[in-house]
Amino acid sequence: MPHDAIVIGAGVNGLAAALHLAATGWKVVVLERAEIAGGAVKTREITRPGFRHDLYAMNLSLFAGSPFFAAHRERLLAHGLAFVGAEQCFATAFPDGSWLGVEKNLEATANRIATLSATDAHRWRAMVADFAQDAPHIFALLSSPLPSWQALRAIYAAWRARGTTWVADTARLLLTSPREWLDENFENAKLKAMMAAWGMHLDFAPDCAGGALFPYLESMTNQSFGMALGQGGADTIVAAMVGAIEAAGGEVRLGAPVRGIAVESGVAKAVVLASGERIEAMRAVIANIHPRVLFGDLLAQPPAAAQRLTRLRPGPATMMIHLALGDLPAWNAGAELRRFAYVHLAPSFAAMAKTYTEALDGLLPEEPMLVVGQPTAIDPSRAPAGQHVLWVQVRVLPSRIRADAAGAISGSRWDDMKEAYANRVIAIIERYAPGLSANILGRAVLSPADLERDNPNLVEGDSLAGSHHLDQNFLFRPAFGWSRYRTPVAGLYMVGASTWPGAGTGVASGFMLAKMLAGA
Repeated sequence: MPHDAIVIGAGVNGLAAALHLAATGWKVVVLERAEIAGGAVKTREITRPGFRHDLYAMNLSLFAGSPFFAAHRERLLAHGLAFVGAEQCFATAFPDGSWLGVEKNLEATANRIATLSATDAHRWRAMVADFAQDAPHIFALLSSPLPSWQALRAIYAAWRARGTTWVADTARLLLTSPREWLDENFENAKLKAMMAAWGMHLDFAPDCAGGALFPYLESMTNQSFGMALGQGGADTIVAAMVGAIEAAGGEVRLGAPVRGIAVESGVAKAVVLASGERIEAMRAVIANIHPRVLFGDLLAQPPAAAQRLTRLRPGPATMMIHLALGDLPAWNAGAELRRFAYVHLAPSFAAMAKTYTEALDGLLPEEPMLVVGQPTAIDPSRAPAGQHVLWVQVRVLPSRIRADAAGAISGSRWDDMKEAYANRVIAIIERYAPGLSANILGRAVLSPADLERDNPNLVEGDSLAGSHHLDQNFLFRPAFGWSRYRTPVAGLYMVGASTWPGAGTGVASGFMLAKMLAGA
């Protein structure tokens, strides 16, 4: 039976596109190769029964604040979506036993900063106050297709409200490196390191141009709004979207791998499943798929213009380590750290730059940057009473291993080396939180190779589905001329982290494309 739109891939952007189209009357089917929807947003019991781990994404703040959620709030809440707010958002622990963190209470954050620098505390307060006026204009641009009249209107509105100097300063922010921007605005090294860690969540070491925006936005949004986690797991947004799609008359088919896309006279006409079943598309085929997979695997004769899209360069790779714990880590820096959603172990610009350089050179970093997530400090329902899960993201790593920077681990295959490298990560955390190893009840390690096997969109273990450096961002994502979700095949569109505005749980690409297709 033909459908108005076929969505390939039940990642969050594909689901967002399907829900909006179904809600506007389109007949939609979503096809997913895996037995679980969600893409990089999945929650599973992979260590021990009763311990629910967010396999990849944990922070749902972008989704909670998105235009998509605002538009479909009641539908999603009716299908079980629930958030848990984190007042204590993120912190950095330092080797000297100190820490610095951001919580929603401005006075508490500013007072901590003031113990390091009164000047920086004053600047922080002023930046937070300005952010209340700046945020609507910045997010209006980030939620606009590029290029588009909508984006131009967002820039014009910002100019009318904030002036030429503000527009110029914001443009400069988009182009500068974390170190340059932080050095310009603050004086204390610990405060700057705490903020710069957010650049490493993407692929922005301290000296990478274009990386300043992320430390700024994450610091200010967490300070202003707190952080949002999914109640019971990040997959609450996935279950709610699937339920809402089906309630609107759409269909989500799991365990339905796609063999190819049928193109006739240059137009995408149908999708053929591995089973041989052919599903006709009357109006659109939407691929929530990395361009390498789309044009390398699903099109028998991809057009020559598609080569530009397939050159999208992966960023450095990621490892995930999931721990079931008898108790939260006993941080040297103090019990207060046990209340924070994220604890970063990235003590300086130098440490982050060293890790990044080693990874790009094919070396296992001697001491990687670690994001230690403590979701059960916020949402105890994810583990049995009194017990906890720990979410550890290891940034950044090589996809292909040439050697170990520390000279202690030999080999070249992640399958052979991941457990040994995970031991190094645990040992690093234990320096900051003694006794961690004795507290571990279960462990699961997902290497870069495991990430790509689970989700082919995570090419080479890059959890971001493509580097976000300036040559691959804004108008250049995934390639210049193709940033508005079209492809060189008529009727075939792309969404997902490989497209503007990139990685994250904000589902902007799926929602923007669906609005363009539906005209509303």
